[in-house]
Amino acid sequence: MTKDKVLDDLKEIRSIMDKSTRFISLSGMSGVMAGIYALIGSVVGYCIINDAGIRRDTFSYEKLMVSSIAENHGMLIILVAGIVALLSIVTAFLLTQKKARKHKQSIWSSQTKRLVAHFAIPLFTGGVIVLVLLQYKIIGLVAPAMLIFYGLACVNASKYTIGTVLYLGLTCIALGLINTQFIGYGLYFWAAGFGICHIVYGAVMYYKYDR
Repeated sequence: MTKDKVLDDLKEIRSIMDKSTRFISLSGMSGVMAGIYALIGSVVGYCIINDAGIRRDTFSYEKLMVSSIAENHGMLIILVAGIVALLSIVTAFLLTQKKARKHKQSIWSSQTKRLVAHFAIPLFTGGVIVLVLLQYKIIGLVAPAMLIFYGLACVNASKYTIGTVLYLGLTCIALGLINTQFIGYGLYFWAAGFGICHIVYGAVMYYKYDR
């Protein structure tokens, strides 16, 4: 048995083990599209904030505790974020389903269930925290909380899917923590984390696993 044959056999064994423990059909292109949606949403959000007449230098500590955004503008921003999330989820499902069929892997397997469960717990917790922040009008910490808990969700789920997701999660956590020290710049950090990072890591996943 040649050395090349042994290496090929080991690669095949590793591939079989990965398929049995990880959901490897996660589409990199879905990450790229989610990033594009997030950047478009950020531009729309920026226009809404400008329309409300809010300047970054108005975000003092006192303004952190009281929303500077009129209720109607705030609802518009929440609506935009919801649309971005919905488009990202639908796109991820369709592209991942296509890739799963290509790899002859069920899109709703035991691996997928573990992935979704470990992703959903930190994400749901973060969603509740964000709602509490909105309830008490602590607007300045909404974007950091979203980035941090989304990053935790990615890190928690990474052991059940492609390893690149781990680094996406760590990057989002770092951006969220930094954002806590730059209140008033949340939209820019949000665009960097959910937009640029998704595009970069999605492209890496696509060229590494999808092609």
